[in-house]
Amino acid sequence: MSDTMLTPSKLWKRMTPEQRLQTAQALWAEEQATDDQIQAIMLIAQQKKFRPKSVLALDAERKAKHFAGLLNLPDPMAARALVLYHLSHQREMMGTFLDALGIAHEDGLTKDDAIKPEAEKLNAAVQAIAGKYPSEHVSLYLDTLVCQDPDTWGALAQRQGEPRAES
Repeated sequence: MSDTMLTPSKLWKRMTPEQRLQTAQALWAEEQATDDQIQAIMLIAQQKKFRPKSVLALDAERKAKHFAGLLNLPDPMAARALVLYHLSHQREMMGTFLDALGIAHEDGLTKDDAIKPEAEKLNAAVQAIAGKYPSEHVSLYLDTLVCQDPDTWGALAQRQGEPRAES
């Protein structure tokens, strides 16, 4: 594995502190994320040298602040955090991108797991979101797609390092 390989943990580190806090708040608000919350409690305890019981006793906001402050997340946890961030804060952009690709979705979520975006539509879809959303959000979203499913979204990886939005 090369140092330049895109990983969820590298994307987590690249997020702004505000994005990480929004993600952490979404994690503690998500009722279906009990396993992820337990893993987050263990990571906070380990990295902050707290007892897990002490972390568990904290209110959701304090747990979120501690979690957002962790820069070293295992890839599976970082991957889940990236998904939570986009689902909780970037659904409109996700929907715009999928609309531009002609992919059916409901509020940014696809119904079909076997998505095959048409290569010739990718550039137009990227431009559709690059012209409407902040470049750091677009970049993180596109890199998350590549990182989560390189077989489907690998063509987006060629865009890494390119400006994604007009300044």
